[in-house]
Amino acid sequence: MPVSGTQPGRPPAGLGPVRLHAVVRGQVQGVGFRYLVRHEALRLGLTGWVANRNDGSVECEAQGQRGALEELVEVLAAGPPGASVDDLEVDWTPVAAGFEGFAIRSGSHPGD
Repeated sequence: MPVSGTQPGRPPAGLGPVRLHAVVRGQVQGVGFRYLVRHEALRLGLTGWVANRNDGSVECEAQGQRGALEELVEVLAAGPPGASVDDLEVDWTPVAAGFEGFAIRSGSHPGD
């Protein structure tokens, strides 16, 4: 499964929290993907959101400590049983204000 982005799979060097933006493509809707991501993000102490997109992909924004975000990238790359991840686009940016908890946002697919 290819990983693409500005710094694939690895956050930028330096100390402190960072922000992850990821788009997962493949068979990733209707398989509980968003619920797995939310469960793992909360377990890892991350804040942000996950949502289905109209094109059939899943998008995720998360921020927190580097190690926890690296673990989340591994979850995104594998997905839940029934998912088939074909591509994972990862971008790392500085943290931003406004995230509290970890939400599942409404998306185009109402089935999961």
